[in-house]
Amino acid sequence: MSGLFITIEGPEGAGKTTVLQRVVEELEKKGHPVVQTREPGGIAIAEQIRSVILNTNNTEMDARTEALLYAAARRQHLAEKVVPALQKGCIVLCDRFVDSSLAYQGYARGLGMEEVASINAFAIDGMMPALTLLFDVRPEIGLARIHRHNGREVNRLDLEGLSFHQKVREGYLKLADSNRDRIVIIDAEQEQEQVYRSALSQIEKVLG
Repeated sequence: MSGLFITIEGPEGAGKTTVLQRVVEELEKKGHPVVQTREPGGIAIAEQIRSVILNTNNTEMDARTEALLYAAARRQHLAEKVVPALQKGCIVLCDRFVDSSLAYQGYARGLGMEEVASINAFAIDGMMPALTLLFDVRPEIGLARIHRHNGREVNRLDLEGLSFHQKVREGYLKLADSNRDRIVIIDAEQEQEQVYRSALSQIEKVLG
C-alpha cells in the first residue's frame, strides 16, 4: 500500500477538527493527494452507527455495546474508504481511530484496554497508522471550549462528568507512553497557530 495513514486523537475540546482542516489545506496546496475523514463516520453506514452511539437519548447503552458499535463502524470505514484511498497513494488523515476506543471505552469506561484492543484487532485486521498526533488538553479547558462553541454538536459523551474526561486523558497519556514510536503528543493548550505548526511539522517529517 503506497499511501500514508495518519490519525489525530485527543479528548473533547482539543481543537483537532479545526487544526486538521488547516493541515489538509496546506498539504493539498503542496500537491499531496489528501483524504480527510473521521470516526465514527466518514461513510454512510458508519455515519448511521455514529448517530446511534452519540444520540443523547441512548443513555442506557451498555459500555460493551458502545465498544462493539465503534469497532463495527471502524471496520466498515476502513474497508470502504481508508484502504481504497491508501491503495491509490493518498495521505489519509483521520479524526480519531483505535486509540479513541482504548482511551474512552477501555480506560475511562473501565472495560480494560486489552479487552477493547482485542475487539478492534478483529475489526482493523492489522491496519495501523504510521503516525498518530495526540492533541493533549486538560479536560477542564477542553470542556470549557466546547461550552463556548455554539456550533458544535453536543453528543452523549459530553454529558459525562469531569472525572470521566480526566480518565480519558489519563488513558491517552498511557497509550502515548507505550507507543512512543507512533504517538506524538501535541500541546493543544497553546495558541491554535502553534498547534497547527507543530502538527504540520510532525506530518512533514513522516512524509520525508
